[in-house]
Amino acid sequence: MNKLIATLIAGLFASAAFAQAPATDTTTSAPQTKAEAKAEHKAVKADAKADKKEAKADAKADKKEAKADAKADKAEAKAHTKKVKAHADAMEKKADAQADVNAAAHK
Repeated sequence: MNKLIATLIAGLFASAAFAQAPATDTTTSAPQTKAEAKAEHKAVKADAKADKKEAKADAKADKKEAKADAKADKAEAKAHTKKVKAHADAMEKKADAQADVNAAAHK
C-alpha cells in the first residue's frame, strides 16, 4: 500500500511539473502538411495507447502487490494471535501451578 501511495504522489509531482513547463511557440513553425499532421496524430495516438497499456499494467501490478501485502498482514496477525494465546495458556498454567502450590502449603 505504501508503494501505491508513493507512486500516486510521484505522479502528482510529475504532472505538476509538466503543467508548469513553458509552452512552445507554435506560431513561428512552418505549417504542417496534411501527411505530417496525419503522421503526428498517429504517433500521438500510439503514445496514448502505450501509456494506457502501461497504466493498466501498473494498476494490475499494484493490485497484485496490495493483495500480497494484505495476505502478509493477515498471516502476521494470525501469528500474533497464536503467540498471544500461547502466552495466555502459559500464564494460566503458571497460575494453576501456583494455586496448587498454595493449596498444598495450606493443608
